[in-house]
Amino acid sequence: MGRKDRALVRLVLVLGDQLSPGLSALRAADKARDIVVMAEVMGEATYVPHHPKKIAFCFAAMRKFSLWLQGQGWTVAYTRLDDPGNSGSIVGELLRRADQFAANDVLATEPGEWRLIAALSECPVPVSQLTDDRFIASHAVFEGWAEGRKQLRMEYFYRDMRRMTGLLMDSDQPVGGQWNFDHDNRKTTKSMPFSGPIRFAPDGIVQEVLDLVASRFGDNFGDLTPFWFATDAVQAGQQLDHWLQHGLPFYGDYQDAMLTGQPFMYHSLISFYINAGLLDPLDVCRKVEAEWRAGRAPLNAVEGFIRQIIGWREYMRGIYFLEGPDYVRRNALGHSRDLPPLFWGASTKMACVGAVVDQTREHAYAHHIQRLMITGNFALLAGIDPYQVHEWYLAVYADAYEWVEAPNVIGMSQFADGGLLGSKPYVSSGNYIDKMSNYCNSCAYKVKDKTGPDACPFNTLYWHFLDRHRPRFSANPRMGNLYGTWDRMEVDKRGVILTEAGAWLDRLAAGDAV
Repeated sequence: MGRKDRALVRLVLVLGDQLSPGLSALRAADKARDIVVMAEVMGEATYVPHHPKKIAFCFAAMRKFSLWLQGQGWTVAYTRLDDPGNSGSIVGELLRRADQFAANDVLATEPGEWRLIAALSECPVPVSQLTDDRFIASHAVFEGWAEGRKQLRMEYFYRDMRRMTGLLMDSDQPVGGQWNFDHDNRKTTKSMPFSGPIRFAPDGIVQEVLDLVASRFGDNFGDLTPFWFATDAVQAGQQLDHWLQHGLPFYGDYQDAMLTGQPFMYHSLISFYINAGLLDPLDVCRKVEAEWRAGRAPLNAVEGFIRQIIGWREYMRGIYFLEGPDYVRRNALGHSRDLPPLFWGASTKMACVGAVVDQTREHAYAHHIQRLMITGNFALLAGIDPYQVHEWYLAVYADAYEWVEAPNVIGMSQFADGGLLGSKPYVSSGNYIDKMSNYCNSCAYKVKDKTGPDACPFNTLYWHFLDRHRPRFSANPRMGNLYGTWDRMEVDKRGVILTEAGAWLDRLAAGDAV
């Protein structure tokens, strides 16, 4: 090995979503003696059936980061998926490398999934799990904020994050005189001149990964090619700069809008890179703020984006770790229908759901309103088992890691945590979808029809959902008017709605194309 004191060698674990030069485990390590361990393993590639683009992105970015580390003077023991000695798991690779290098302990930055935290805690080689301080709110900070509160509402947490970071603050007050400009961010559009993200042509490293993924994961849901993601920090920075110039100025106005054939709209498409560690979230927010201060982007766009990062992103992580490993199994509404085949691309007559699933298959991406108000809204109205919904989102999106995905799905989208995260369920009829998109223009169903064979399923399912969950929601101050509207309908009309919704759900369960 060429080292004088083998007993002092430590392993330094770097996971596929920890590709950050300032990672706490790297800062605590000694470049002159310690061995960085990185591994492509089937255990991580298959615990859900990940989209091939997600697997390719992770493996390619890992390979490039390992080369960068070596260029910085680190010794890296890197395991490729097809290496003959690959043990198939992170713990297995730590054991293999510990034996190879006579290492007695491991430095790691705390993973973002309880599953991996538990695995490392049980590793026969002692693993020190260090704080992941790439986040603004540590566990202690979030726990302190949550302590004693009857409701854990993101808006108030977000304000504290603004104060902590100084972003968009004028002394102790928010710039513009208000914390939130969301009411300005719900415009619709019929055209989209922005061309979307930079498409990076695969280089030799990426192409080698693509060939590997095609051979091992070719049957997974999702199109592997064309592959255009950034796979290193330089490319990720180029995409950020591209979006700051061309997308950010219009992001706020149209962030909730949806158009057929326009999967990216004005969205940044940097969540892949932030969540994998290629971009620093606070640095990104400061660059976004600088665009407003320079007069190149409006305040509503800048505030809306920053709220997504230091508000929602940090808040979701806080909820995930506060609530513990059983959070993903919560099912407050008792929903039990199986995830239907249409989520995996089976034929559907619902243009909105079909469009979002199709673009998910193609790009491993859908923006937050598509996830929340199309596929999520449908799953909630239809009463689909929230754990199955959670596993689908975790599998199909390239930016999905459990710490961020699970609270978004279990709490915000499916209300399965019983209102811990949200004050009311995010459900809507077809009217909202028609208002915020052009999907209804090409749909086999008619969004204006409330009943009948051509009625939009979202219309009947909406009232079916409210009716079956009346004991839980009728006293909710934000939903009283909805039940008032339902009660004012003629009894016969309510009966028709419930009968048609039930029959539609029966056809869904039977596997019919609906």
